Amino acid sequence: MDSTANKKLHPTNYQLQTRRLSKDNRLCFFGPEICCNQKKRKVNYPSIIDEIYQTIKQIKDRGKVAAYIPELANIDPQNFGIHLSTIDHQGFGIGDAQHPFSIQSIAKVLSLSLAYKILGESIWERVGVEPSGTAFNSLIQLEADHGIPRNPFINSGALVICDILLSHLENPKADFLTFIRTISDNPNLGFSKKIVDSEKSVGYRNIALCHFIKSFDNIKNDPIAVLDFYFNMCSLEMNCQELSKTFLFLANQGCKLSDQQKILTPSQSKRINALMQTCGFYDESGEFAFKVGLPGKSGVGGGIIAVHPNQYTIAVWSPKLNPRGNSYRGMRFLEAFTTRTESSIC
Repeated sequence: MDSTANKKLHPTNYQLQTRRLSKDNRLCFFGPEICCNQKKRKVNYPSIIDEIYQTIKQIKDRGKVAAYIPELANIDPQNFGIHLSTIDHQGFGIGDAQHPFSIQSIAKVLSLSLAYKILGESIWERVGVEPSGTAFNSLIQLEADHGIPRNPFINSGALVICDILLSHLENPKADFLTFIRTISDNPNLGFSKKIVDSEKSVGYRNIALCHFIKSFDNIKNDPIAVLDFYFNMCSLEMNCQELSKTFLFLANQGCKLSDQQKILTPSQSKRINALMQTCGFYDESGEFAFKVGLPGKSGVGGGIIAVHPNQYTIAVWSPKLNPRGNSYRGMRFLEAFTTRTESSIC
């Protein structure tokens, strides 16, 4: 392309098709302030988190707590906490970051991680990797898909993952808890019996899902045992600091940050992050990717975990949920946070 043609295409004469390496090895395109691969700018995370937290706290919380699980209805709806953990061993929390809560469906990422570690790629014969576009407890697609859930994060997919763990662990609940305590470096994490009993008392749709999948022979164990494991898994309690630290292995290419112990291969870690990016928020996953731009997972307890590979994890907790079952304040906070820090991966 000659210079005359270039001027016609680019009235400002930026010559965007021409590239060169600058002295500091940045790949630059000629023209004012047009550069990619710029040096990483210093981000003052504590200041930004504090500022956004104070702003979001003043906004009217239009959400509602997940009162269909009786025990969750007893939580103070004004709780609001955030904690960020970085792969260079920094951390910052604010608000109710030390207050424990039921992480609910966020635990599905952890059960998937253990099942994937055990089973490898054959796991995808039992569960898909596509967004569902439906609510987390929908039965609609299972008939057409012959009992193969669209992804591991909708309830039907998580039940299949629980079934896999029951088939491969000698003491499933105890072994799963050991796995969680190992990746978190926290021997005190545990299940909440109150939450388990509360969920069992109203878990009719999950009971229906499990038996329906069983009819397609994609549940191998007794549905009662699968459901018991599922309800215990969802009852896991953590605070924001514990949650963000637990997920650091997914920001560190599958390795624990404290001792570099391999939990997953880099490829497996990449795939789980991809699933969180596309499926972590059910029928609001596209909205989260569009506004926040990070892999993440929500739970109806009001928690959200988001992962920026090779940089940080951030946990947000606010119990009131938007109409799609995700934390109202949490979604607002994370959108503002990735915008201010320019740290989304999209």
